[in-house]
Amino acid sequence: MSLSLSRFFAFLRKNAVLAIALLAAAVSTLLVPPDREYLGYFDVKTLCCLFGTLAVVCALKNIHFFSILAARIIRWTGDARLAALTLIYITFIGSMLIANDMALITFLPLGYYVFSTAGRKWEVAVVFILQNIAANLGGMLTPFGNPQNLYLYAHYQIPTGEFMSIMAPPFFVAVAMVSLCCLLVPRHSLRVSVKEGSNRLPPVRTSIYLFLFFLTILMVFRVLPPLLVLSAVVVGLFVMDKKALTMVDYGLLATFVCFFLFAGNMGRLEPVRHFFAGLLEKNTLLTTVFSCQVISNVPSAILLSQFTDSYASLLTGVNIGGAGTLIASLASLITFREFTGRYPGSAGGYLWRFTALNLLFVVALTLFCLSIGR
Repeated sequence: MSLSLSRFFAFLRKNAVLAIALLAAAVSTLLVPPDREYLGYFDVKTLCCLFGTLAVVCALKNIHFFSILAARIIRWTGDARLAALTLIYITFIGSMLIANDMALITFLPLGYYVFSTAGRKWEVAVVFILQNIAANLGGMLTPFGNPQNLYLYAHYQIPTGEFMSIMAPPFFVAVAMVSLCCLLVPRHSLRVSVKEGSNRLPPVRTSIYLFLFFLTILMVFRVLPPLLVLSAVVVGLFVMDKKALTMVDYGLLATFVCFFLFAGNMGRLEPVRHFFAGLLEKNTLLTTVFSCQVISNVPSAILLSQFTDSYASLLTGVNIGGAGTLIASLASLITFREFTGRYPGSAGGYLWRFTALNLLFVVALTLFCLSIGR
């Protein structure tokens, strides 16, 4: 019995957001008993896009595609500040293509390996935090860069050009701010020797995975139907790499399902509708940014979308709101676990640096977005 309980609590610690989402969904079903309207809660297109993207990224990661690419780029650097800038830009670009959480899972170990060789723990912490900010804010430019983007892009049927034009101003401000923050890393010689795991990519598998990734992009941009692409991804990976299908973050998918259920039920409660509608009417951006700090950006996007048509402010808020507290973005927990796993007992020092830098970004970006009328 004690072993079962310890496993249960270990699962809760590892999947705290999913556990909260399950609890919230369960409580909401007591307030709104299940009926036929439940079927309309779930955004199947978003779930298909999310699964397809995550599955193909896992397959590419299994052939060391991203680590090999990043390692070859980083080998061109020998200066610590330039290496930090390169790592952060790689994470920026990675988040736009493979989503923020996968970018961190892929590139954080590379950041650790590069900077741990210098024996400076605080440099590793700063680089990790800047990579985390780059992943959360870099993904805001594309519909598939952050999970909440996929949902809002589909929910409001936002035209692709308009989506990118909405997010371009805060994106470029974020790029400039992160670049300046790299000045925190002092210039000193740094010998970068990165193990790639393999010197060459398997040409056939690489070509197939990149083709499947291209199909998922077409699915996200509504060029191809989700079920067709999803079938191609599942069949292709089942033949080429079954392990990739088991590596998908099903916890994230389950979290989405739970929050769809919770948000759908909350949207049917009149007092809740009045409360959130009133807040959003006063200032959608500020309400959204604050909500992200408390319940994270993904659930904020799903919940608040039930009460407003101001998708430009909502979209901006859930993206810049990913900076701030540790729970403002689910991806930030990945960085926290990675750092504390490498340096046990260093959680306190990491958290104050993380909070200080993230608050700087969220305040500056919020003020900037308010100044341009969001």
